Amino acid sequence: MTKIILKKGRDESLRRFHPWVFSGAIAQIAGHPSEGDIVGVFSHEGEFLAYGHYQVGSIAVRILSFSGEDVLGPDFWVNMIRRALAVRDASGLAGCPQTNCFRLVHGEGDGLPGLIIDWYDGVCVTQAHSVGMFRAKNAICEALKTVFGSDLKAVYDKSSGTAPFKAGLDLVDGYIFKSEGFSDDEQEVLENGNKFLVNWTEGQKTGFFLDQRENRALVGKYSTGRNVLNLFCYTGGFSVYALRGGAVHVDSVDSSRKAVDMVGRNMALNGYEAGLHEDICADAIDFLREVPEDKYDLMIVDPPAFAKHRGALSNALRAYQRLNAAAISKVAPGGLLFTFSCSQVVDKESFALAVFSAAAQTGRSVRILDRLNQPADHSVNIYHPEGEYLKGLLLYVE
Repeated sequence: MTKIILKKGRDESLRRFHPWVFSGAIAQIAGHPSEGDIVGVFSHEGEFLAYGHYQVGSIAVRILSFSGEDVLGPDFWVNMIRRALAVRDASGLAGCPQTNCFRLVHGEGDGLPGLIIDWYDGVCVTQAHSVGMFRAKNAICEALKTVFGSDLKAVYDKSSGTAPFKAGLDLVDGYIFKSEGFSDDEQEVLENGNKFLVNWTEGQKTGFFLDQRENRALVGKYSTGRNVLNLFCYTGGFSVYALRGGAVHVDSVDSSRKAVDMVGRNMALNGYEAGLHEDICADAIDFLREVPEDKYDLMIVDPPAFAKHRGALSNALRAYQRLNAAAISKVAPGGLLFTFSCSQVVDKESFALAVFSAAAQTGRSVRILDRLNQPADHSVNIYHPEGEYLKGLLLYVE
């Protein structure tokens, strides 16, 4: 096994269990690792520190184990998935009759950097964000079969848009495992008793945005008697909750025709009449610009990530400010605004400052009623605060 030897004094973060080794901390590579290989990480003095996946880039090693356990054997993957499942069990998700979809593995939050696994009532959709995790996909599939047994219907790998492009990687999405008789690319799932259709082959990410589950429930709580606008609605998660919470009417806006069509199907699946809802295929920002003032007294603004790397941070913050200024200026007096950022490089303080600047630009009186974040199945490793990517604010606008 290749040894990664760190520079003197550059082992402090690993001793605090941070799961990344940056290339600038490396003094010597004793061997010739290929990207995705398991490597051992050692201090300048030769003390073993960790095992991890080697990769080319600013993050040179993603740590899998800080102990001497066998990270190359099949028991490693079984044990790690069982540990992740135990967290979901402790948070009341695993086996919940009202919710049968959740994130099973959340990268660094579950000690498996570069790996995402979402559970949709027996179907596991995997995404590798590193070469090492992509190369391990078959071993991960076998571990899932061991852990879930006959409850596992299928394992679908959807890494083509997330794994780094490298020569020799067959980055084609597809099934790694199907149980006998399984043939669907779409199925109905439950979330807090609400019904949703999830299509993992054609949908964004793994098919559904599981990270907004608790925030959707909060929208339902505040929707009674309100006219609701759901911008960047995707397949209508917030919209379904709003109608269940007693909204008078909901308009859902997204630029994707496939997403908007799925909104209508999800509304019908939950038994909501067409008069209660309108799904609109349009650019969300252009639509908001034309919205009459006072039409909506509850708005959800949940855009895609405006910044995926630090170089885009300044532009992203300006975009959040413009978007939120437009929303705050249009919401009816006494209205509520749920606004979010899923950009990992935008921290809570920066996002709040962008929204503050937006409010000041409108001149309206705005109060923060709640600060919102990601749910328990999108767990954050306490030694890796970068994993806390989803942030939001619930605002009251006079």
